[in-house]
Amino acid sequence: MKVTINGDAREVPDGTTVAQAVRILTVATSGVAVALNDEVVTRGTWDSTRLRDSDRVEVLTAVQGG
Repeated sequence: MKVTINGDAREVPDGTTVAQAVRILTVATSGVAVALNDEVVTRGTWDSTRLRDSDRVEVLTAVQGG
């Protein structure tokens, strides 16, 4: 199925979860937030939230610096 992750079209297997989509972009385990179709997805539901065709996923990571 086709989804958009951080603005890039991607082909992912049916049943892909938000957690799996996050791992496509980063191995970070903290400082990560996700929006699915403009709605925040809480970390506790990443493993159970499945993507659907044409979904839009935004993965945001915190960056430190000065």
